[in-house]
Order: sequence, then structure tokens, then C-alpha cells
Amino acid sequence: MIVAEQGNGLTRRDWLGGAAAAAGLLAIPGQAAARRLRPSDRVNVAVIGAGGMGAQNMAKLTSQNIVALADVDFDHVAKSFVDNKGVARPEMQPLKAAYDRAARFADYRRMFDARKDIDAVVIATPDHHHAIAAKQAMERGLHVYVQKPLTYTVREGRALLEVARRNPKLVTQMGNQGHSGDDGRRVVEWIRGGVIGRVREVHVWTNRPLWPQGEARPAAVTAPSGLDWNLWLGPAPVDWGYHPDYAHFNWRGWVPFGVGSLGDMGAHLVDFPVWALEPGLPTRIETRHSRWGGDTDIWDGKPPADLGSYPLANITTYQFGRAKDGPLTMTWYDGGLMPPTPTAMPLTARMNPDGGVLYVGDRGMLMHETYGEKPVLIGDGVAERAAAVPMSLPRILGGRDGHEMNWIRAIRGEEAISSPFSVAVPLTETMLLGMVALRADQPIEYDGDRITNVAEANQFLDREYRKGWAL
Repeated sequence: MIVAEQGNGLTRRDWLGGAAAAAGLLAIPGQAAARRLRPSDRVNVAVIGAGGMGAQNMAKLTSQNIVALADVDFDHVAKSFVDNKGVARPEMQPLKAAYDRAARFADYRRMFDARKDIDAVVIATPDHHHAIAAKQAMERGLHVYVQKPLTYTVREGRALLEVARRNPKLVTQMGNQGHSGDDGRRVVEWIRGGVIGRVREVHVWTNRPLWPQGEARPAAVTAPSGLDWNLWLGPAPVDWGYHPDYAHFNWRGWVPFGVGSLGDMGAHLVDFPVWALEPGLPTRIETRHSRWGGDTDIWDGKPPADLGSYPLANITTYQFGRAKDGPLTMTWYDGGLMPPTPTAMPLTARMNPDGGVLYVGDRGMLMHETYGEKPVLIGDGVAERAAAVPMSLPRILGGRDGHEMNWIRAIRGEEAISSPFSVAVPLTETMLLGMVALRADQPIEYDGDRITNVAEANQFLDREYRKGWAL
């Protein structure tokens, strides 16, 4: 196994200077060049993981040429076009028609080899496939839209950022659609504009998981006839056999396949404090948690050797010791846990138990829901100061619902990209360091490249891959 300090990982200095550095980097030797597209052109789009979230993404892109689909279970894909009673969903029929015209593949590696007309790829697989599919696409000169979390590990994120920097003409986007929303952008403007003063404390919470977690691994059952289980496993280093608690929706809580609640919702919640406060990477991270799934023995300070599902609930505390405005503490709560209500908060400003962010400043507080939506200002004079803050961030056409088409317009040179890998990778790394602290089961100190106080925890910055699927 390769750990970050032994590989070609980028340092914190690398991505702080990334915009300037990218202009001086050459394309990867032998890498295919992206086709030059004009505003009037339709983009040739493929999708990997065509059902579920992939279908939701692709439904926004039916104005383009959908040329190819890669999925391990087209019976599952077909369920995206009907409701739970099997009745056709009218809003999904344009996508069904586009899918019916497109070439189909079970293995995305074969799709890349066979189709030379693809311009751009949407990747909406389980987490453990993200980095491999994205890297293969980018090395072929293809623009990529990758669902959150961008990668399964820190090392994978840095590998994708390195490819993106070496080919700055590629347009990259992570699927954290709130980053394109008007409300979230206004939150960032208010925080940066000093509306609530200096922020030293942030609380972030979600109601996830909504899938099996904190549970023992179930016994394998026969896979559905339409599912290619071997391809679904892909790079996962273990084969527990099929169970519906893994595929198709429930994989997030199982260690070989997903990155738990932080991976699912961190990109929609942690995004805004990281964006607004620009704290850099965390310097100290600690996770307190409930029991690991299947761990029935006395806890010995290390996770079980054969990890099953993540704990049902976690509280992760991030210390940012190098934040530009001074030290910052951000606390993450999941599994239905929430922060205590500040005494200064009026009863009318109730925290939404589904998820939200609370910023505590020295001149007031600001709270918003998931995706940066429905911001609430709390404190004397805060509303007046907020009204005086000018709009400084560009607004994305269509807002949150325009995130996918923002990617298309950026490919055609019409609009700046919303959440490129230069933004998404440091955000994802912050999220994933919480999972590293969970696995380490003790506080970790991070210098931006490696964990300095628990050497063995550096293994969790990387992962093992099944033969034939290495990054």
C-alpha cells in the first residue's frame, strides 16, 4: 500500500499556489486532447452509473447528445423511469428516450476503449469507483462531473487534482449542487463581509445515515440476475458476496464501498464554512463515535480487523490552526446528533434536524440548512449589516438546479465552472480526514501532507485495490 508521503501527492503549498502553477504545466505526455467546443455545439456525454443519482444528473442534460451508458445493472437503471408502483414518470421520459438511443456497456473501461466520440463523462457510481473512473476519463481528454464525495481516499483526491492541473483545459465538477445555489453564495458573501464578525466556532449536522450502518455484516444471498456483481465490486479489496444492504443504495455505510455520512452530506454542508472562512486544511481532528458495526468484543483501541459498517453516529471535531483569521473549530454531528442550542438563539430560530450549519461570530450568528439554503441571521444589527454587503460572487444560471448545465456551459466556454477539482479536492480532503480520525480511534495531527503523531494512521490516507483496478 502506498501512503501519501511516499507517492506523488500534492502538498498544501501546491494547491494554495495551484491557479498560478497550472498555467505553466504541460499536458500529460500521450494524453488525448479534449475536443474544442463552441457555444452552439452539443456535448457528447456518457454516464457511468446510469440509474439512481446518475439518472437525476443526466435528466438535466437531455439537451446534449447522450452517446453511451455504463452500468452493471440495467434492470436497476430502468427503475429510474417509473414510480414505486411501476407507472411511468413523465419528467423522466426524455431521458429514457435518450438512453434508448445510446450505446450500452457493463464495464466503463470497455466503454472508454470502444467509444471515441465522448467529450464528457458523468460519474455517479458508489464511492469506491469514483477516482478510478475519473482518472481514466481525464487521461483520455474527457471532461468529468463526479458525484460527491469526489474520492474514497485523500491520496485519490490528490491524484485527480494532479491530472487536472496538468491539463487545465479539462473542465471538472463535483456534484455538490449547493455550491451553485444563490442562497449559499449569499451566505459566503455575508460571512466574508463580516456580518457576524470574526467566526471562531462552526457546528455542522445531518440526519444521515438513512441506510444500514452500525450493523454486523449480513450473510450473502444470490445476486439479482441482471446485476454483474464482480464489476460492481470493481476495486474493492474484499468480496463479501451480494446482499441488498450493499447494492444499490445502501453501500454508503459499508467500509469497502462508501465513506459514510461525512462522504454523503459533508460536500453539501462542510462546503460553506470551508468556502466562506478559507481555513486551509485542518491541523487536528478527533472523532467520538458509537460502536462499529459488528464489533461485539471489548474495544482494544483499534478498529476491528474485518471492518463491516461504520458506527451509527459520530461527532468529529476539526481544529484549523492555520486559518487566515486565526484558529477555528468546526464540529460535525451525524446519526441524528445535533449541537446544543446557543443561549443567545431565539426560539423562533429552530435548528432543522435534517441538517444545517451554525456559525458563531463575535457580532452575531448565522444559520442555514443543507445546500446553504434558507439562511437565518441572528443578533442585534446583523440584518442591517447584511443588507449593506454587496454581491461579489457570480451567480450560476439556474442556481442549484443548474449545476449540471453549468458544467456543460463551462465546457463550451460560456460560464465559469462552479465546483472544480481545485475547490472540490481540498474540501473532500477535509471531509475524509474525519474518516481517518475515526479509523485511527484517537486524535490525529495533520501537517497538510501526513499525520505526524500516529504514524500507522497514514495508511488510512490510501487504500488497497483489487488486482486489475489500481489507480
